[in-house]
Amino acid sequence: MVLKTEVAILGGGIGGLTLGLKLAQADVHVTVIEKLDGPSPVYKGELLQPKSLQIFEQLEILSEIEYNGHKFSRINFSEIDEEEEELAMDYQVLPGEFDYALMIEHETLKGILLKHAMSYSNFEYIKGGLGKGYCEDRLIVEVRKRKEQFSLKADFYVGAEGRNSLTRKKIESETKKIDYNHHFLTVTFPRPDSLTEGQIITAKDKFLGLFPLPDNKVRSVYLIPEGTYKEFQEKGIEHFHRKYIELYPELDGYVTKLKSWKDIQLMIPTAFYADKYVDGNHVILGDAAHTVHPMAGEGMNMAIQDADVLGELLVTMYETGNLSPKWLSCYEKVRKHRAEKMIKFSHLSALAYSYPYQLVTGIRQKGLKQIERDKKLQFKQMLNISGLGFWQESLLDRAIQIGMLPAREKKLSPAEKESYFYKEKDDYPWKTKLAGGVL
Repeated sequence: MVLKTEVAILGGGIGGLTLGLKLAQADVHVTVIEKLDGPSPVYKGELLQPKSLQIFEQLEILSEIEYNGHKFSRINFSEIDEEEEELAMDYQVLPGEFDYALMIEHETLKGILLKHAMSYSNFEYIKGGLGKGYCEDRLIVEVRKRKEQFSLKADFYVGAEGRNSLTRKKIESETKKIDYNHHFLTVTFPRPDSLTEGQIITAKDKFLGLFPLPDNKVRSVYLIPEGTYKEFQEKGIEHFHRKYIELYPELDGYVTKLKSWKDIQLMIPTAFYADKYVDGNHVILGDAAHTVHPMAGEGMNMAIQDADVLGELLVTMYETGNLSPKWLSCYEKVRKHRAEKMIKFSHLSALAYSYPYQLVTGIRQKGLKQIERDKKLQFKQMLNISGLGFWQESLLDRAIQIGMLPAREKKLSPAEKESYFYKEKDDYPWKTKLAGGVL
């Protein structure tokens, strides 16, 4: 049996569904193949950065996401070994309406995207479908529960199937990988009413991140040295409780509601990036193209941004009738460069928490103080995390961060800040070229 569609998306995660919804809204026929029948058993991203919120507003689903999420603008930092006041990074240094982040349970976000996409007759969703391979410009799909196999013929094939991407192998894209010397334990549990903002608590050899979810819950990430998970687990759930309460005493009576290790997941951070995203009419996005250290909560957001750029390109190609696969290189030119910058940015953040030495701890704390004092540095940091733009740090910035030079007192005007935001011509630079049909 051969089915036909205009765009086939292998992978129904957040990136795949964002792309599917964007295409469906533009009257492009799209088929999404999702291998899971139900919720993912593995922890997935829940922190939405400002650029993702902007994209969802354009898709007209932001109000529903906000209703089901928890908004916050500050991430507070405290170092247990220091008796100094708490430091903070604030999204409100960003001009405009997207000066906040939002936490939402992953499956809730998926449900919202899927519900809206399914409202379009030109959107098809096949769950429990496993991509088996590509043959003669067709995708071979197996639906295990129905014990059937079929071919899917499309104009374009998008690999949004995650790290072990069939499509990435098809286009023979090589990856460069970065490993880290630490792992994370992650779990959601009830939170105190006072925990309404992001909290990062550190000590010489400890790291606890707390990010508030709706319904008085909190998602937590706790750093452990690589290879110590079994030893940590053998000490019992009470040991886990104590470690959290030591760093954030307000969690007493909340984290203790966790009674079993089965709710706690081990998260192994890695980063990699593919050397190409496109070959012919095949293209990859999200974790198929890049993964990033979770320190800045960027993985899911990068997939959403990939989907937005690729979706806008495909929509323009169908609107203008220019369906040559050569145009897909425009997507790679925009997103590959940005992804690699974000991976490096996140990698540097991860290194600050990778080593328990007093020198590293001192540099980390000094850097946070300087970023808070120097408004230009703080804006750069929040801009780069937000996805709304990118402003590369200079050698002068680095010297200020480590305390070699004093923090600058000058503030940036809203107009100066906005000049570093991505404009439409930065996100979608091909539009005038496609209208003329010349690349």
